[in-house]
Amino acid sequence: MTRVANDPIPTDDIPVLALLGLNPRDQDIGDLRQLQLAPLKGRGKLRLLMGLGMTIVAVLAMLSTVPGAIVGGWAAAAILFTLWSWHMVSRLPLGELHHSAAAEFALCQRHAAYSAIVWAAPFWLQGLSPSPDHILSMWSVALLMMLTLAIVAHTLPMACLLFIIPVSLSAAAALVVAGAPAQAGIAVAAGALLSGFCIRFAQSHVRFRRAEEVLHEKTETVSLLLREFEETSADWLWQTDNARRLIHVTPRLAFAVGSPADQLEGTPLLQALSGDAWETGNFPKSLHDMAERMKRRESFSNLIVPVTIDGSPRWWELSASPRLDEAGKFLGFRGVGSDVTEQRASAEQIAKMARFDNLTGLPNRLSLNEDLERALTHAIEAKTRCALLMIDLDRFKAVNDTLGHPVGDKLLAQVAARLRSMMEHSMTCGRLGGDEFGVVLHNLPSAQEAEGLARRIIATLSRPYVVDNHQLFVGASIGYAMGPQDGATVETLTRNADLALYKSKDKGGNVVAGYVASLHAQAEERRVMEQELRGALDRREFELYYQPVVTAADGTLNGFEALIRWNNQTLGNVSPGRFIPLAEDSRLISPIGEWVLRTACHEAMKWPSNLKVAVNVSAEQLTDPAFASVVVSALAQSGLPPQRLEIEVTESVFLRDGGGAAQLLDQLISLGIRLSLDDFGTGYSSLGYLRKTQFSTIKVDRSFVVGAAKGVTESIAIIRAVVALADSLGMSTTAEGAESEVEVETIRSLGCSNIQGYYYGRPMPAADVLTLFRPPAGQAVAAA
Repeated sequence: MTRVANDPIPTDDIPVLALLGLNPRDQDIGDLRQLQLAPLKGRGKLRLLMGLGMTIVAVLAMLSTVPGAIVGGWAAAAILFTLWSWHMVSRLPLGELHHSAAAEFALCQRHAAYSAIVWAAPFWLQGLSPSPDHILSMWSVALLMMLTLAIVAHTLPMACLLFIIPVSLSAAAALVVAGAPAQAGIAVAAGALLSGFCIRFAQSHVRFRRAEEVLHEKTETVSLLLREFEETSADWLWQTDNARRLIHVTPRLAFAVGSPADQLEGTPLLQALSGDAWETGNFPKSLHDMAERMKRRESFSNLIVPVTIDGSPRWWELSASPRLDEAGKFLGFRGVGSDVTEQRASAEQIAKMARFDNLTGLPNRLSLNEDLERALTHAIEAKTRCALLMIDLDRFKAVNDTLGHPVGDKLLAQVAARLRSMMEHSMTCGRLGGDEFGVVLHNLPSAQEAEGLARRIIATLSRPYVVDNHQLFVGASIGYAMGPQDGATVETLTRNADLALYKSKDKGGNVVAGYVASLHAQAEERRVMEQELRGALDRREFELYYQPVVTAADGTLNGFEALIRWNNQTLGNVSPGRFIPLAEDSRLISPIGEWVLRTACHEAMKWPSNLKVAVNVSAEQLTDPAFASVVVSALAQSGLPPQRLEIEVTESVFLRDGGGAAQLLDQLISLGIRLSLDDFGTGYSSLGYLRKTQFSTIKVDRSFVVGAAKGVTESIAIIRAVVALADSLGMSTTAEGAESEVEVETIRSLGCSNIQGYYYGRPMPAADVLTLFRPPAGQAVAAA
């Protein structure tokens, strides 16, 4: 980095080479030369008198030992040089900061060298073998000359060295010739010490001068800033006397207070700030604090105080320090103030945003955790109970995926409004993030109270919503934990409530679950299962089993339902009822479902052409816009005709996404794919699904089959109604789970079209399915 010529060099360490003028990069020395030359200014006459005086002393010392002509010649030369040097140096602009001073610095060094020649000569005026007495007398004069030069021109160490070193060496050489080597060494040592003194003295001087300049610059900067502050700043300066009355009121302070400056002069500061409260004495606490500090004569900084200006509340930021005279007597306070009303409003808004959810207006996770901390602290101290309810909306993701985030945001706002309307005293609800909400309950008498509230919340949140002309249905899963028995800290209680929430979601949603200690083991099992599930496809751990579906009238085989099985090295055989919900939660169902679809289509091509294959599809898969293209690709790669593929869905898919699934299923039906509605009658049965979507089959749940076989009137009525409905809409019916002859006969008598169950065959591997189509060994031989 290159400095400008007049920039100051660092004050902490002055390089010797820079002082001597031996720095190869002169641009880095800053204003050093000006500082070195400045002390010479005004000392020209002193140097002149020193030169003439030392010449006279030297002449007087040599008159008795050196011929007069030689002494006179030397004296004339010395006097002429002294006068010429004084004349030349006195004309220089020494120490002027606007001048580079390089030429002047070099001229001073040259004159020092010329002077050294003049003063090195007297040692040899007796000839080449001078006497010791003559040399010592001249050395005394020269030493005095060197000391005087070191004092007068110590800021120019190179000039001093150019004089001291030649003169000292000349004296030492003369002493050696005169047979006095010890004295010669002393002369050299004296010259060296003087040279070192000049260098160190020069460093100290320059460092001191630079420190003075820095201090001066800082003083000027402070003065400039104060002037600029007074002229341009929106803040104002204020002063009080020792009785805390305003003095020297500035126009800006008068404008801020809203009163003329002459009226404010002499007014107590507290009265000017408090407005009408001055009469009543009801001051805000911060004004009391400021008054107490001023009473104790203490400094204060960035103190935020409420003030009343023309009847309007404002916020000021004040700083001040006590003023003392030279004797230490207290004179009053001097300070600065500014109006921070707008900044405080912004800060309050930011603080609110940090603690409240922008979308719903509910407290956010941070605020809810603080409330839970208070509830736990009180519960522990008062030996009562508190609770944390964690709420997760069911089927909300499908709304976002199909109708977009704006609709989802409006739905969340409606959910928050319903939740807020249910809150009573000692209850706090908040949004934890996404579609998760939380409720903190204080002073709870029992866990039954928490569970009762949770059930009411589910009932309230499960009512239909209307958003942008869309009727939407979402449910809620709730897990709760009691404090402090289920957790004495916010982190522990939150974690345990979250475990209970997982339990409620595993049960299918719209369920309340309380925390129990065994949930930790279940959570660990779930974690391990998810970890293994993520690599199951790559490890080829999945296998499809196929269960026969037969015609009810004659038991003729008409197809199979594909059922996935998972055999893991760590977990063994895992039930689909355990890993399918986990796959849906962890977003693994799409790749697994695609594998099932492609594998089932591939295997079905090995069967007789009159048999179809049914594949279960989850609601999560139907929210994927690419699902239709996956089905088309599976059919194309396997060569399976669309009419032989049947897609099985449950009613829940229509509740999850507000219409997107129905449109996707209509696309599949248009390709010729058959569509089956599974578990009809067990959930949210609605004729609207059957009217809007062209199903080919309605499947009757096993629970109704078992009930009908036992003569349960409701089950028989439901099956008859489903069969009548299917017949009227041109659909077939399949009864699931028939395991006994009684159940089969009951199903036939009620008019079901197809039967599926252990009575006709358990789910079997693909290889076993193929054996059903091979002729017996005897028939094969006869045919040969």
